[in-house]
Amino acid sequence: MKTIGLLGGMSWESSIEYYRIINETVRDKLGGLHSAKSVMYSVDFAEIEALQHEGKWDAATDLMIDAAQHIENGGADFLVICTNTMHRMAEEVQDGIGIPLLHIADATAVKIKAGGMRKIGLLGTKYTMEEEFYKGRLIYRHDLDVLVPGDEGREIVHKVIYDELVLGVIEPKSKAQYIQIIEELIMEGAQGIILGCTEIGLLVGAKDVTVPVFDTTLIHATAAVEYALGESEFSSQ
Repeated sequence: MKTIGLLGGMSWESSIEYYRIINETVRDKLGGLHSAKSVMYSVDFAEIEALQHEGKWDAATDLMIDAAQHIENGGADFLVICTNTMHRMAEEVQDGIGIPLLHIADATAVKIKAGGMRKIGLLGTKYTMEEEFYKGRLIYRHDLDVLVPGDEGREIVHKVIYDELVLGVIEPKSKAQYIQIIEELIMEGAQGIILGCTEIGLLVGAKDVTVPVFDTTLIHATAAVEYALGESEFSSQ
């Protein structure tokens, strides 16, 4: 079994889910008292969020590279960044370490294409929904047609993530808003919905909508286990 490197704390609410899913999946696959070999480095999300808000992405990148190097030095065989948004600097982080990085968008795209889908809705932070590091990777590397909410919808999704979900707050009103936004994407032709923030799965899930939901936390954590156990190889195809 390879040792999984987890770069967490963004937020710790979703990092808990990563740890739970990874260990439950290893137990289910291997049985008995088996659990995952892992190394976690958890950052202070307040520092990260402040740099995001101020647009100081270079400084945020330096923090991410430093954390990744600590994980590598701790004995990890590969790296999982436990957040979608901070894959914005995934290439720089990969360049700064000597172990492979399992990209969350690649793992998600593999699942989408395995389901025979091409037109997909994306929810996440404004950075994830608007910038090319994530949406563009899905479009240009994986040939997916990606739909995102309109201006108002993107603002609602982003605000709920930062004001509620990363604090562990689950509001019925926000859930209703998310479901309405998802329904609008479905009306535009979305065959499925990417929950492209690792906290969104805390609010809405497959039972709430009429099309398949791709929970990136579940997908990424499960892919990490499959790689750790030698059941799959790294792939962006």
